Amino acid sequence: MNFYSSKEFTGSRAWDSQHIASFDNVSVKLHWTDQPYKWHINDGQEVFAVMDGCVEMQYKEKGDVKSRILKAGDIFYASEGTEHIARPQGVARVLVIEKEGSV
Repeated sequence: MNFYSSKEFTGSRAWDSQHIASFDNVSVKLHWTDQPYKWHINDGQEVFAVMDGCVEMQYKEKGDVKSRILKAGDIFYASEGTEHIARPQGVARVLVIEKEGSV
């Protein structure tokens, strides 16, 4: 058993992560970032929960780029095949649940 305080976690570089758990080929990680990730499609589904800060999530829907602002407590679910990019607005901490080894 472990307890985590997302606000206390700080990475040494953008998208550093603290491993929380792995089960059934799924990883749960707390990420710290202050820089955008990259446009990508995960190897399966992804749950992206903003724990602290604010993130602009851009995603493609039928070829069009759309955007949504996520604040602490907001969750983004990327179904398989969803192309997206996370753009933090300053420092953000995000809990990511996805297939182990995904992008």
